[in-house]
Amino acid sequence: MTLEKLKKIMEAVLLAADKPMSVQQLDAIFDGDEDRPTRDDIRKALHDLAEEYADRGFELKQIASGFRIQVKQDFAEWVGRLWEEKPARYTRALLETMSLIAYRQPITRGEIEEVRGVSVSSNIIRTLQEREWVKVLGHKDVPGRPALYGTSREFLDYFNLKSLDDLPTLAEIKDLDKAYPELALRDHHAEVSDSEVESEEVAGAIDELEAGQVVVQEKATEEAKLEDIDDADVEITSATGA
Repeated sequence: MTLEKLKKIMEAVLLAADKPMSVQQLDAIFDGDEDRPTRDDIRKALHDLAEEYADRGFELKQIASGFRIQVKQDFAEWVGRLWEEKPARYTRALLETMSLIAYRQPITRGEIEEVRGVSVSSNIIRTLQEREWVKVLGHKDVPGRPALYGTSREFLDYFNLKSLDDLPTLAEIKDLDKAYPELALRDHHAEVSDSEVESEEVAGAIDELEAGQVVVQEKATEEAKLEDIDDADVEITSATGA
């Protein structure tokens, strides 16, 4: 099979798929074909497609669960006008909780409350789990054995990330008051603890991802169940050193 034909097949499959596709899943499409490409051929075709899309309004993006063709973030403002439904907005408390889980996982509910300085509503934890952004990684070996929370692959896919390493670092978050006006409500002359400052910074990072996150793919569904990427099973906990 020529590379040009393989590229066209990859393009057609990814446009028709309702979920990201790993190299392993793409390879399975050719089961039984005499002129079957190798996985290296598939990777080469994907690489070439990504380069060809560089100057287009869409891109070939690799995320935690595989590859998908999507509209580039630069055009989110116009593409978003196709739908009357507004994107979901989340409370500050939920974003702070999600941020602390993402940046400090594995983490217990009590540790989240210690940083935020307030209790964490059970509704927040339930919402994050229902969206499949957060999962229980295990239990801490202390009295009561509280659950240890961490992010899931669905979290990475939703925010257009390949791994946790792609999260913006706290050092990259500048001018929080300007970027997030709600933070300006704080009395800047009042004393705040280091943990409170950290909570605001990590929440700002997730706000940044939420504001910029746009995934537009043919027949894509936000609730699609994700499968293994390439040959290896990606464990989110391994990325955190848990």
